[in-house]
Amino acid sequence: MTLSTQDALVYLMVVSASSDTEMTDFEFERIDGLVERAPVFAGYDRSGLAKTVNDCVDLANSGTGLEGVLDLAIAALPKRLQDTAYALCVEVTAADLQLEQEELRLLEMIRDRLDIDRLVTAAIETSARARYRKA
Repeated sequence: MTLSTQDALVYLMVVSASSDTEMTDFEFERIDGLVERAPVFAGYDRSGLAKTVNDCVDLANSGTGLEGVLDLAIAALPKRLQDTAYALCVEVTAADLQLEQEELRLLEMIRDRLDIDRLVTAAIETSARARYRKA
C-alpha cells in the first residue's frame, strides 16, 4: 500500500489525535481545519477526508498496528515535508490544551522516525505551547 503525501500527513495527524485511545470531535475538527487551510494540502479533496481517517484507524487496528502505520506514512513523506508533518502532529495534539502521557510518547515516536534536527522539533513544540497558552 502506498499513500499520497497528503494522505500520509492525515494519517500522522489521526494517529497523533487518537494516541490517547480516542479521537475527539474537536481533534477531528482541528484536522479538518488544518487540511482546509494549510498550504501543504492545496488541491487535496476534503470530501474524502472521513474515508482517509477511517482507513487509517482500520489499518492501525489491524495486524499492521500503530508502528506499521507510522512507518507507512513516514515512508510516503519527502524529506522536505518532515518538519511540516511533525508540526501538524504537534498542532493536533495540543489542540485540546492537555497533553496526556500517551500523546507525548507518540510524538516522541514520530520525532524519532523523522529526519529532523532536535532543535527544530523543540522549536515546533515551543511554538505550539506559546500559541495555546492561556492568560
